[in-house]
Parts: sequence; structure tokens; C-alpha cells
Amino acid sequence: MSLDPVQLAVIQNGLRQVASEMDMVHQKTSFSPVISEGLDRANGIYHRETGEVIAQGETGLPSFIGVMQFSTQHIIRLRRDLEEGDVILVNDPYLGGTHLMDVRMLAPFHYRGKLWCHLSNTGHWSDTGGMVPGGFNSTATEIQQEGLRIPPVKLYRRGVLDEDIQQMVLNNVRVPEERLGDLRAQLGALRVGARRLTELLDRYGADVVEAAIEELKTRSERLMRAHIATIPDGTYEGTAFCDSDGVVFEKLAVRLRMNVKGDRIGFDLSQSSPPCKGPMNTPRDLATSAVYVAMKHVFPDVPINAGCFTPIEVGGQDGTFLDAQYPRPCAGAAAEVCQRVMESVFAAMGQAMPERMFASPFGTSGNFSLGGYDPEEDRRYIMYMFSGGGYGGYSEGDGLTNGCSSLSIAKTQPIEVLEQHFPVLYEEYALREGSAGAGRHRGGFGLNYRVKLLRGEARASFVMDHGVTGPAGLLGGGPGETLAIEVGQGGARSLPPHVSKGEGYALEPGDWVQVRTPGGGGYGPPAERDPAAIARDLRRGYLGPEQAAAEYGHKLAAE
Repeated sequence: MSLDPVQLAVIQNGLRQVASEMDMVHQKTSFSPVISEGLDRANGIYHRETGEVIAQGETGLPSFIGVMQFSTQHIIRLRRDLEEGDVILVNDPYLGGTHLMDVRMLAPFHYRGKLWCHLSNTGHWSDTGGMVPGGFNSTATEIQQEGLRIPPVKLYRRGVLDEDIQQMVLNNVRVPEERLGDLRAQLGALRVGARRLTELLDRYGADVVEAAIEELKTRSERLMRAHIATIPDGTYEGTAFCDSDGVVFEKLAVRLRMNVKGDRIGFDLSQSSPPCKGPMNTPRDLATSAVYVAMKHVFPDVPINAGCFTPIEVGGQDGTFLDAQYPRPCAGAAAEVCQRVMESVFAAMGQAMPERMFASPFGTSGNFSLGGYDPEEDRRYIMYMFSGGGYGGYSEGDGLTNGCSSLSIAKTQPIEVLEQHFPVLYEEYALREGSAGAGRHRGGFGLNYRVKLLRGEARASFVMDHGVTGPAGLLGGGPGETLAIEVGQGGARSLPPHVSKGEGYALEPGDWVQVRTPGGGGYGPPAERDPAAIARDLRRGYLGPEQAAAEYGHKLAAE
């Protein structure tokens, strides 16, 4: 079927708009601030037979692009009994997942009595049970310690809610009324997606839309292949390190080998560290998705659909911590290890085409959970927060300051909203001066915040990273500053033994947690930085005279 360019563009935007409206409904009706304010969710349309991604909402997390495709494929394989009106609920990390807090739903979509596609979404629930409020148990050694693991089960059967399944879930999580609100938000997004997709098919016809989907897939593949062909043929390597697994204080290495030949590219992860005891084990599908997201960072103009990933081969996870198998814990996989995989891709690309690349970003989502009881409101709560940091410098300028994590476009929840929802006070929330990696173009700056418990009792937990090694520079640029966490309890200060990971910190009113996130790596030799740019940073207080002299030397003296 021949499609003119205008019709193709309209259908492409129509499919994307369906998924984007699902995103909006999901966001606006969720009870958890992590979704309603932080946008930690994604919605998409997936092929009825292959499970491949057709379209994803414009504000959905990029890291969910691949894993939701893989999750859909697992569900198609395991649930041969899908019928119209069914809704599948699943959070199993080993089946196209991330960690237990990312809960996925899938609804088969029928058009005029025939299965046409699948609609799916993922939302980060602030808690799914387990030993630690919020699920980020940095010392977990098995998946059961992290929370409730749900296989692909039918929450709805032919349009009828299975009350037993719903009650089983709600009875095993903290703050069940909030989880019920998040569950219903995901259901609402699926219903809106079905309604809008029906309208799109009514308007253009199912055959025309299917032809457009195939053409869009072909074009995405063609464009990605064209981009890959501009990378010099060869083998390149990139390595990134996790601070520890939370249990054993030893670095975990993501070692990647990138092979480029013509318009094909392959990534081999076989030299990465073996499986670990703690919660940094990473599902294979998530590691693969991390490579996809990294490639989208490098070539952002390629439209998102399955064709985008066809020329990209990822393998070698067998026998490494990037192929999590039951019962290994996975809480730190999605937000932390995923970004180490991306950094290894960036490092390899930096060897291949440094003039088009950027230094490493801050690379940690800063997972911080606070669970407790608020006597004033007479309720239990779970506060989950992620934070920003500095991006790396690049050939044309300095890195972004306090940007979102590179695996997502989720934004930090406004502290005013968090203070309204939870018994906390943010005593400090500011740019982290001096944290940027030096370079011809410096990195962006990280964030410095301090949150104090006002009343009641609470337990704090965190799974972060880049506390031992800072984000790497490129072409002679310096590394960004490392992450730092400090906890104040009863007037005494302490540092987590694993630097970036800890759990079970009992807080009383007046106790606090302070987090300083990394800055981005610098690009190019610091000696080549424009003296005027150094003087501007000094005037603004971004760095002090001593640091400027140490990092930029004669340039500062000349100024």
C-alpha cells in the first residue's frame, strides 16, 4: 500500500499522541507524587504477535522502551489465553522487568472483534512490600527481601475485576490506599488508550494504519543504519564501575566491547563482573534496553519504534551480573546499573568519534526512600525521591546543571509538594558548587539537599552510586565530583559504610539526611578553557579561587 508523506506523518503523530494521552491520564490520576509529579512511568503500543514497540508516549521514561517491549513478548509467550477485556498485572524483574517497584500492566486491544495490538504501561509504585519501606533494600541477598513478586496474572478477566488478585496485592504492600490509586491510574490510562486508538483506526482504517506502522519501522531502521555507518569501523571498549553491590564493598565492572562494521553495530558485555550478592544484579532485558537508550542519546533523531533497534545487537550477558536469575535481588538495577551500561557505551563511542560525544553524566538516580508514621495525620507513608546532577561537557559547551538521570526524563518532585505530602522539611536545596569536572568545557553541577524529619518516626534507605569514582571526563577533561551522603541522628553524624548505599536508618524528629550528587565530567583539557568562562564561574560562586587555581592553573593567573 502506497502512503503519501503527509498521511504517514499524520498517522505517526496520531499513534504517538495516543500513547502520550495515556501518559497524561496516568500522571494526572496517580496518587503517588513519584508518578503524578516525577513522571516515573511510561505507556506504549505494542505489536499483537511480535510484541515489538510501535509507539511510546513522549514523556514516558526512555529506559522503559526496551523493557516494556521485552515484557510484552514474555506475556505473549506465557499467556496464550489472552482475551478481549483482560488486563495482565506483572512486576517480575526476570520477565522483561527492572525492579519490583516498576509495576506493569498489559491489555490486549481488539478492533472490530480482532486482536489488533497490545497496550501496556509501567508505573513506579512507591512500595511493593519487602523488608525496607520503598523497596530499596541495599543489603538484600534474595528477591523476596525486596517485596512482592507478581507473575503475569489476570487482574481483569473479560472485563471483570478479579477481587482476589487485587486484595492479594494490596494486603502485601504498605499504604494500600495509595497503591490502589496508582493501580487505577494505570487502568484508566489503558482505557483511554483503547478509546483513542479506536478513533484513530475508525478515521484512517486499520489496513492503512498497519501499512504506516510497517513503513515507519522501515524508516527508523534505515535512519539508524545511516547513523551507524558514520561511525568508523573498528572495535572500541568502554568500562564503567558501580561502587559496590551493597553487601560486599567491592566495585562491579561493566566492561563493554563495541564492534562497528558498516551499518551494523554489536555490543558484547561478556567481560563484566560475575553475579553479585547484593541488589545490583540486573535483568538481561534491562541491560539490553540500557544500550538502546544510550544509542538514542547519541542519535536522538531516530523515531522510537522497533526499527530503531533492529541494527543493534547486544549479547554476552551470560554468567555476569547483567543477567539476573532468580532469586538474585535487583533493586538497584533500573536506576543505577542501567546508567553504568550507558556510560560504557558513551565511553566506547567517545573513542570512536570524540568530537561528537560528551563526557559522562552524573549517572545516579539518587534513590532515596523514607517510610514512617505521621502522628499529626494519623497515617503511614512512603516518600520516594530521586534527584538530579550534572551532565558532561561536550564539544560546543558546558554540561547541563541539575539535569534528570540519563536513563529517563523523569523530573525531581517539587520539594513543596513533598513537604505537603510528608512530615519533612528541606532545609537546603541548592546547586552543588565545585562539583563539575574541569575541562575546556566543564561539566554541569550536581545538587546539594538536606531533608529533616519533623515529626513521628521513619526509616531511611538509599541505593545510589558514583560515590567512589566520579563521572569520567573526555579528551583530557577531569572527572565530576563523587556522590556523598551524610546522616544526622540524635546530634551525631555518620557516613554510610558503602558510601552510596545504606538502609534501616531510624530517624526521629530533628534527624536529617544530606545528599550531594555528582557533577558531570569535563570535555577537553582544562588548560584550554576560556579565561572569561573561568572568571564568570568565580563571580557566580560556582567554584572558589583555590579550586580554580588547582584545576585551571595559568589560565586563572592570566585572568
